[in-house]
Amino acid sequence: MSGPLLPRENPDLVGHEDADRQMLDAWSSGRLHHGWLITGPKGIGKATLAYRFARFLLANGSPTPTEDAGPALFGNDELPTVAPNSLAIDPEHPVFHRVAANGHADLQSIERGMSDDGKRMQTIIPVDKIRAAGHTMSLTAGEGGWRIVIVDGAEDMNPNAANALLKMLEEPPPRAILLLISHAPGRLLPTIRSRCRQLKLSPLENATIAALIGSYRPDIPEADRSTLTSLADGSIGRALDLADGDGVLLMRMLLGLFNGLPNLNMEAAHKFADLVSKRDADNAWRTATEIASRSLCDLVSAGARNMDLASRGYTPEEAQSLMRLTTLANTSRWIEVWEKNNELFARADSVNLDRKQVMISALTAMENTARTGV
Repeated sequence: MSGPLLPRENPDLVGHEDADRQMLDAWSSGRLHHGWLITGPKGIGKATLAYRFARFLLANGSPTPTEDAGPALFGNDELPTVAPNSLAIDPEHPVFHRVAANGHADLQSIERGMSDDGKRMQTIIPVDKIRAAGHTMSLTAGEGGWRIVIVDGAEDMNPNAANALLKMLEEPPPRAILLLISHAPGRLLPTIRSRCRQLKLSPLENATIAALIGSYRPDIPEADRSTLTSLADGSIGRALDLADGDGVLLMRMLLGLFNGLPNLNMEAAHKFADLVSKRDADNAWRTATEIASRSLCDLVSAGARNMDLASRGYTPEEAQSLMRLTTLANTSRWIEVWEKNNELFARADSVNLDRKQVMISALTAMENTARTGV
């Protein structure tokens, strides 16, 4: 089974050619901003773009600065012999190898790490990581070029860390670049956002998602690829997580339950709830709740806006299963059950409710709604 490369190892950027060009143009202008905020949904290529830009800068230095660019940002590097037409560099380039191995002295990456006991992922990026990066950036570049820091998941910084990073943005060291990656930029300090050049990446097209699934996971049948594409919401990372979490199986089990409404097959419902709530089934639980919520959301959208579910990537059979529910109850009732189920799923995670009972309750709420009629 193959899978996607880590962002630091990935030479390919798919679907974000405009962002690549914007960064290249900024470099070519000789007036490269010291702070970049790359935003967009999870799993669409933000970190891949950041590492791509970092490798490019480390490999190419800076173009000849304009007269008023100032000495703080650029040195006297010369342009490459042939002007580049993208940020890509050869995977055989020494810089590419060192970045992929996390071994380049002038590139530092910051993200959430494991807890001290090594049993769980930290929920924040602590201030000491940002302060250490600030100290590193204040030093002369080991290879006479750029110092680059990538903060992956910038919204996870605690308040002290955010303020420390803000100071770095306000007083950037010479020849230093900060690349901030954020899935939720609204959680960042407004002053951080205002001091960065923002680059918003859009979700990938369904055709791109399907092609990437085929490339990364050729073992997945074409029909399953279509289902994963419909569930991915433009994120190849999400599509592959769903594949690893039995997303196709869970989707089909849910649709089978939906097809029985308004009479819920309780034996099948308990089988489904057992599958996603058993010990060490965290990934299956997350996948199941996401699919259940997403399906109701699309059902509501289809009913309220006469949306063609095929445009969301659903197969004709899947679309028919969901559209049938719109004939059993009106849109406002489905909105109510969608909101209540989302609240129930959130409470299950926050206060450790019995997951099986939570899933049965969510399915029963759908049954009761389907029984009431329009």
